[in-house]
Amino acid sequence: MRIILALFATATFAHAELTDEQRRVPLEQDSADPKVTKIVILAGSPSNKAGQHEYFAGCAMLADWLRKTPDVHPVLVADGWPRDERVFAGAKAVVVYADGGVKLPFLAPERWASMRALMLGGTGLVMLHQAVDVPEANAAEIKDWLGAAWTKDIGCRGHWDMEFTPTVKHASLQGVEPFAAPLDGWLYNLHFAEKGVTPLLTGAVPDKSRTTADAKANLGRAEVIGWAFDRPDGGRSFAFTGCDLHKNWQVESQRRFVVNGILWAAGRVVPATGAPVPMQPTDLARNLDAKPLPAPAK
Repeated sequence: MRIILALFATATFAHAELTDEQRRVPLEQDSADPKVTKIVILAGSPSNKAGQHEYFAGCAMLADWLRKTPDVHPVLVADGWPRDERVFAGAKAVVVYADGGVKLPFLAPERWASMRALMLGGTGLVMLHQAVDVPEANAAEIKDWLGAAWTKDIGCRGHWDMEFTPTVKHASLQGVEPFAAPLDGWLYNLHFAEKGVTPLLTGAVPDKSRTTADAKANLGRAEVIGWAFDRPDGGRSFAFTGCDLHKNWQVESQRRFVVNGILWAAGRVVPATGAPVPMQPTDLARNLDAKPLPAPAK
């Protein structure tokens, strides 16, 4: 069995849409060590314009930061779903950073069944940015897993500056200072579970972004952008609807908030000063998708 796991850990897969640089990043490298906290990170396929929805690059950085915490083993997966689902075995959390709606990478019935089994087993769940957007047919179950679901009947979205001043006490906010995220993309006004949800980051949104009747009925209300969910089954879930703009990972408190949340969802004790999330300015240029650059402004 150890030989099989070792061979599996070093296996490489052909991902047609990956760049040469991305192909050098280790993918689906499992661990046979039962003592480590395994976290599977699902990076969505290329989407949107350069500098937005940089799922692979963002997930690669999340994996690097998670490795800074002792005994944490992140498993990076490309194209939204593993080529071999054995990487899920023993995972303490699954992170989904990918497109949502009909492009959510686990909507196929067999994949959905795999996710359901993980949730029933108490695996933590983290969903970032567009991933919280789910088809209405799947919304009720996602709400049971994540504590909330964005659907088009009441949900709103858009791009604007936001500022956050955390006021609640929660492990995901340890070491997180007030921060601003310039012109990022946000989703808000979700269907939330009645119990177990802790709003972590709330902020003002432009009232002109309130495009649904339900949202318009709450003009001026601070909206929930990030939350934690203590599931009735004992599992933990965490979500943040930002992370649209890749450059905003340079905001230390944003990346610490997300990494803290992942560790918390995986059942780890988050350091009092927050997770270590060192970053060099050049890191933002690593592992970007091959997407056309935006046209220069006229």
